[in-house]
Amino acid sequence: MVDEFRANADQVVGQFAGRDLLLLTTTGTKSGRQRLSPLAYFDIDGKLIIIGSFAGAPKDLAWVHNLRANPRARVEIGSQSGIETVDVIAHELPRAERDRLFDRVVAAAPGFGEYESKTSRIIPLFELKRV
Repeated sequence: MVDEFRANADQVVGQFAGRDLLLLTTTGTKSGRQRLSPLAYFDIDGKLIIIGSFAGAPKDLAWVHNLRANPRARVEIGSQSGIETVDVIAHELPRAERDRLFDRVVAAAPGFGEYESKTSRIIPLFELKRV
């Protein structure tokens, strides 16, 4: 999917066709290595939001742990001129803001609501701010 994303200016086929996607590069908490994760994102009120759903699994994704340990990251995201690479700082949203925005995420993509119903953990939302 990463190769397809890069070759087609952020457009992919299959399960993620037509979704807003980005490539998130984090630094591994244990390894210190760069880790690449393709993710859906939402632009809500001018905020770039990513969701650590892990399809409702009982634990957080590795990229969530990585951002909590080191919030500096890089994203590749589609723009009018192709793919733009941007350095960002991730900020995990506090519970009240997370809940408010999660409702808007679910309104746009109901699958995230299904994921939330499968787990007892709070699915985290992160805002990515350009550095």
